[in-house]
Amino acid sequence: MAKCKMKVNKTAAKRFRVTRNGKILFNHARRRHTTGKRRRSTLRALRMKDSLKKCDEGRIKRLLGLK
Repeated sequence: MAKCKMKVNKTAAKRFRVTRNGKILFNHARRRHTTGKRRRSTLRALRMKDSLKKCDEGRIKRLLGLK
């Protein structure tokens, strides 16, 4: 019987989402302000969610309490 449960890192839980396949999705940065000087295509691309690279997945899964 474990003595204490591992707490989930709440900031990571707000920023990342895990799909059914186990991929981790995140939102892009640089979208909040000073967007007037950016191209429309750049802003459209930043709107999409992106999947995390394999090398970072272990760290984020540990923060989310999945590992």
